[in-house]
This record gives sequence, C-alpha cells and structure tokens, in this order.
Amino acid sequence: MDAQQALADLTEISSQVQAAVVFGDKGKVAGSTGADGEALARAAGELLAAAEELKTGDSPLTQLEVATEEGSVFVVRDGKTVIAATTGTNPTVGLVFYDLKSALRSVKPAAKRPARGPAGAGGEKKTAAKKPAARKPAAPRKKPAPRKKPDAS
Repeated sequence: MDAQQALADLTEISSQVQAAVVFGDKGKVAGSTGADGEALARAAGELLAAAEELKTGDSPLTQLEVATEEGSVFVVRDGKTVIAATTGTNPTVGLVFYDLKSALRSVKPAAKRPARGPAGAGGEKKTAAKKPAARKPAAPRKKPAPRKKPDAS
C-alpha cells in the first residue's frame, strides 16, 4: 500500500490523529495528511536526532512521544521509514502508537515484501500431496450354502 493510502486509513480509524506524515530517513516525504507535511517531517527528524543523542544503550530508537500543553507529537521508526503524527491533549498513548505502527507496516515498500510467484518458484520446495493409504479389498463374502430340506415323501 502506498503512504498516502496508509495515512488516509490511519486518519479514518484514529480520531486522535490530527496530522500525519510518512518519510524516509533522509527526510523525503512519501505522504502526508496536510500541506505542512514537510515541516512535520523535518521537526520529527530533529526530535529523533535529539533523542538518539540522549538515549542509553545500543539499540536504535524506535518510538518517541513529546507532550505539550497543546498536544503531542508521536514518532515511530521502522528501519529507514518513519511516521510522525500530532494529536490533541491527553491522547491514549498506547492506542496512538499501535495505530502508527500498523500504518507504518502497511507502507513497507513492495521490494521488501517476499515475491509471490507460481508454486515452486523462488527455490521453494514443492511437496507432493500425500495419497491416502490403499485399502485392501474386502474378501468376497461367501453365500451360505443352501439348506437341504428333508424330503417330505
């Protein structure tokens, strides 16, 4: 799915998101919900850079929330793709992060998704369907020998 469609879906399901943008690690905007997408992407990139300098540990920063009296800014990064959104005051933080991560997963470039070709393509092992075990034919039933009636004579 392209970034613009993912953002449209995001704003439809998340009433808390006011504005959102998807951009790459170099700052190139892939989609936004408003005309200020470039500014939001630039600000979110600066927030990520500042937070990276302050964090402890070696793992990369993957999510960030900055809260003010007017609202919050959320940033989620997955590899080289970033999504940022603004909300009003007192958002449901976990829900906003969940919605942003879901939107970001749907934006992943098609090149990174595994190609789906015909069965057996791409080095996949093709397995034959198992046939049910053959049943032994039932032994023919013998008719009981007719009884001879004693002669009435």
